[in-house]
Amino acid sequence: MVRMGPDVPLLNEYKQEFFWKRFPQTVLGGPRFKLGYCAPPYVYVNQVVLFLTPWLFGGIATLLCQLQLLQELHATVLSGMLMFGAAAGVQALALYAARRSGTVERLGAPNILVDEEEVEFTNCVSPETVRFIAPGKRFGLSVVLHTVLAGVLCGFGTWYVFLGRLTALYGSIGVSLVVFVLSWVTLCIAEYSLIVNTATETATFQAQDTYEITPLTRPLYIFIFIAVDLADRFSDPVPELQLASQVLHVLFLFLPLLWALGILPPLDALLLWGMEQALVFGLGGSPMSSNLRLLLMFGVSAGVAVCNYFIPSTLGVVLFSISTGFLLSLDLSQVGTLCRGPRAAFGDHGFRRGGSPPPLPRSSFGWKLGCREMLLYLSLLLVAMAEAGVLHHFLGSAQSHSLVSGPQAPVSYLLLVLFCLCWGLREIQGAYVLGGVFLNPLYPKGMSSVQTFKQRNRGLYVAAAIRRVLLYLVSPFAMIAFLSMDKSLQMLHTASLSVGFTRAFRVVWQSSEDALLQMVVVVLMRFAAGNNMLLWWDNLGTGVQLLLVGLLIDRLTQFFAKLKFTLTVLVTSWTEKKQRRQSAGTLLALNASLCPLLLAVVTLSALLSAPLLPLFTLPIFLVGFPRPQRSWPGPVGTACPCPDSIFYQQMSGSLASALRTAFARGSLGSLAPGSHFLGRFQDRMVWIMILERGYGYCTVNIKGLELQETSCHTVEARRVDEVFEAAFERPERLGFTQGFNLHWGNALTPCAALAVRVYSDARNVLSGIIDSHDNLRKLQDDFLKALVWLLLRYCVQKHKGFLWSSEEGPGVGGRKSQSSQLAQTTCNQPPEAVMVESNVSSLRFRQDSSSLTSFGDWSDEDDLFGPQPARRTVALVTAEAQPGNSAMQTGASLPGSVEMDSLFENMALSALQPLQPLGLGIGMPVVDKGCNPEVFRETPGSLPQLNFSCPQSEVFNLPTGWRTAPLLPSRLLQLKPLFPEDWFRFTLGRFGPAVQGETPEDMTKALKEDEALKELHAQVALSCLISLGAESAFTSPSYVYRLYCGDVPWTEGLDWLSSSKELYQLALRAFRFSFKLLFDQASLGPMESAEELFSTLEEYERDWYIGLVTEKGWHDSVLQEKPFLFSLGHDLAMGTYTGRVLSLQEQLVHVGLNGEGVRGQWANLSWELLYATNDDEERYSIQAHPFMLRNLTVQAAIPL
Repeated sequence: MVRMGPDVPLLNEYKQEFFWKRFPQTVLGGPRFKLGYCAPPYVYVNQVVLFLTPWLFGGIATLLCQLQLLQELHATVLSGMLMFGAAAGVQALALYAARRSGTVERLGAPNILVDEEEVEFTNCVSPETVRFIAPGKRFGLSVVLHTVLAGVLCGFGTWYVFLGRLTALYGSIGVSLVVFVLSWVTLCIAEYSLIVNTATETATFQAQDTYEITPLTRPLYIFIFIAVDLADRFSDPVPELQLASQVLHVLFLFLPLLWALGILPPLDALLLWGMEQALVFGLGGSPMSSNLRLLLMFGVSAGVAVCNYFIPSTLGVVLFSISTGFLLSLDLSQVGTLCRGPRAAFGDHGFRRGGSPPPLPRSSFGWKLGCREMLLYLSLLLVAMAEAGVLHHFLGSAQSHSLVSGPQAPVSYLLLVLFCLCWGLREIQGAYVLGGVFLNPLYPKGMSSVQTFKQRNRGLYVAAAIRRVLLYLVSPFAMIAFLSMDKSLQMLHTASLSVGFTRAFRVVWQSSEDALLQMVVVVLMRFAAGNNMLLWWDNLGTGVQLLLVGLLIDRLTQFFAKLKFTLTVLVTSWTEKKQRRQSAGTLLALNASLCPLLLAVVTLSALLSAPLLPLFTLPIFLVGFPRPQRSWPGPVGTACPCPDSIFYQQMSGSLASALRTAFARGSLGSLAPGSHFLGRFQDRMVWIMILERGYGYCTVNIKGLELQETSCHTVEARRVDEVFEAAFERPERLGFTQGFNLHWGNALTPCAALAVRVYSDARNVLSGIIDSHDNLRKLQDDFLKALVWLLLRYCVQKHKGFLWSSEEGPGVGGRKSQSSQLAQTTCNQPPEAVMVESNVSSLRFRQDSSSLTSFGDWSDEDDLFGPQPARRTVALVTAEAQPGNSAMQTGASLPGSVEMDSLFENMALSALQPLQPLGLGIGMPVVDKGCNPEVFRETPGSLPQLNFSCPQSEVFNLPTGWRTAPLLPSRLLQLKPLFPEDWFRFTLGRFGPAVQGETPEDMTKALKEDEALKELHAQVALSCLISLGAESAFTSPSYVYRLYCGDVPWTEGLDWLSSSKELYQLALRAFRFSFKLLFDQASLGPMESAEELFSTLEEYERDWYIGLVTEKGWHDSVLQEKPFLFSLGHDLAMGTYTGRVLSLQEQLVHVGLNGEGVRGQWANLSWELLYATNDDEERYSIQAHPFMLRNLTVQAAIPL
């Protein structure tokens, strides 16, 4: 975000023009009277004629009926048939125009400079005109269905607004005429959208109308109104039904306004919302995590209610309801994964993630279906059925009219006690109490570490365990006892009571906490009534009473949450200076003067369980259309990958385990599907959404928020930190006035701190370390020591059977953790070798490698000219130009040389083959065409035989090809003093016992004194040193960085080194180890002994991944939760080198609750994107808002 503040436009100029062309079309149902260009008058006249055609046909039928020439039924049929014929004619014209214009379009070439909406009209019935007015349908079935529905709608609409019917309802001719005229406007709007041209609805749920469902939306609501009127006409006189018909006839006039405001949902959203509401409040279920699960669960639950209606025995109903309610409240989808094995059971645990799965979290009882849980659930079910059967059989018919003296009295008092205990124990688990108003004095304060937090939290752990037993083991049996002895079970065979008790017996398990609250409210109402009889209430039955109480509690909770959100938007629109627009005062005055209307909007939104939509997030409130709790139509869990994705993927398993514990303890409050939580740790954030909740399971979606270096993100992240600091890092003792939540109006309410295993990211600038001459001189010695250690370790692994795979290319990364004690390396499965990704200037090596360096070239700024290809290296370009040449002909760069960029795209100038004969080829060496280029290379057959003085030295023998370096013996002899002989003997003494077991001291001594073995390792180590260009001390940080990255400049031994992938990997890993040693010694001091160096190298091998961020091994190590990772980087902008260290540790993740504001902002986001098409990245509704957290909320939305 570049611009911030109140001056940011709501819609840019182009979008404003687009919106004011689209909105009148939506209001009128499809006619396009506002165009961005001049059109002939007949275009508008044709649309007006088509719009008024249903009114014309209905008016003719009404006139004939009023003149008593036709009866009402015949007039209805006449109107419908005329409209059917007109609709068929319109569809035939549209099909004809589509065929004609399709032929013309193939002949002409499209002009990209012309506005896409501009049409060239030739005459009033030309194909272009017809297609503009009536685009036609995509499917033949839609043509037939919509045409038939148009006739039926016009016929029944004529019957619905007959003047005689309206006069009978209202008793006034004048009122009837007004209703008649305005009703036909509504009918014409619906007919036009159905048969001529469908307008884009403000209430849009899906991004695309794939199956042409949108044209059916408006006719559907008209048919609902007509159905009520027909029921009133053909049924016995019912005052309530007649009153409903009168009200609906008036409401019928306002349907265009409701459609324009987007209050009435489209068909798909209406169906899903209706099933979800019926499942939750009518059948005792939970909102589902997917549409398919919702459909299946609704069908099965409705089948249970139907079965209860037909079961003749009340005892059978009780037992059947308990068993089915318990089974349906479990996550039955885990049964299949349980059968496939324990590891597969965790694969889809309600958390969606890509790539390799992280390690399994710590095992805990519950929240994951296993053998222990299966035994517990079976025991609970048998005990519950036995309890209910016994109590109903012996005490179900002995119910007294007084609750105080009847058998339900002891259970009622027990329910009251259980509710008070569970509520109190849950309140003290969070950071705040009483709705987030007051700080919890019992919650740990000033937490310095995870261990301190856990120690201070032990008392709350005990309270949480007691609450869990009371809530999930004691309360369900108490509620089942209360229901089993209820007298209304004797009147079960009515539809309402069957549904009520089906819901009551299921919600006991599905949501025990909510069921306990509802049952306590019913008990308190009975206690308040005493011996007085409330006939209207008692006749409902306990099941229906619980249903109504649950619905009332939910709607009241939503009302207060929406009211708080409304006050937050209103107050912050003025108090926040950066949010105060010029219209803020006017909007506040309007809201104050229209306060009853504002309360009505909030109340209607709560009653419909619909989001309260703040238009453009301004204090202009509308009722969003009802939709499922997930808010979005697509499947949850979809997200865009980013560089931080790997860290969120790693911590998702540990966070899932921490959430499991927090849910069971109640520290996150009363969980309800649709709740949102925001987790914060270091500079990262996670968005947690509750999707589904049942007995022993909770399905959530965890989404990591990308770290965006923008001003908006920074402002909101800073406020999030302030809110969490006020809750979790406050001083030990607070005064009374400091015990309030100073951020109560914020959308974020802190709940708890969770201990999660995450990576701590530390970055250091290496100035003074990598450019120090003393350190660079020490790097050569450390490299040889690390290489000697790796060569000997390679021999040990080969002897033990841990063979390195020579078939895997350098792109393979990651390895399994190994024990630091080599005596424990006798496992059956060999660990994978670390294959370091590199970028060596060698043709032969590049042909077998895969570069992942382009993965790091990521930017969130769009390139105007598209993505630019990465700069191809010299050897790669040469390989493309001359694939048949040998490695010696590559245009590799010399150490210290500079590559010049050419005009030939992004190739290096030295790589261009035509320039090399001119002397511009910088790549070396010069090859004598008449000589053998392998003049210095010894063949394996010509090598002298090694004569080891110790028979055990054969174990540490190296492959023969590693001795064939094309180097003069004099060069090796000159560098021989650099070889660390003392370190070689020390390391050999440590590895010798690991190979031979209890090796005698004389045998170890013989190994150390074997000169042939020492010469062998010295030759190989010094050959690698020369091949990497490190025979002299390292002189520049850039050279060190290139070697670390694997971009090795050309040397005379590089081709030999790269031909052996295993040796090359060892050499490159040795250099990286040596640089890590340099980094550690510069920070912590030099190594004091060889023993310390040996243990340090062991630690690097066991607990560290040392490489590059862009390598696959880095990502695999993060997923495998390697304890430490190190990477070397180069900041081109600052010209500095940086070291990055990731350390895996348990950290406290602060979790807070986001309330109703999320649904409201997501509803506005959906409206802006799908209707106003306002996707401007600098729009007002996405700017930073410290209270509403707009930027974070929009980022957490599921992509459309």
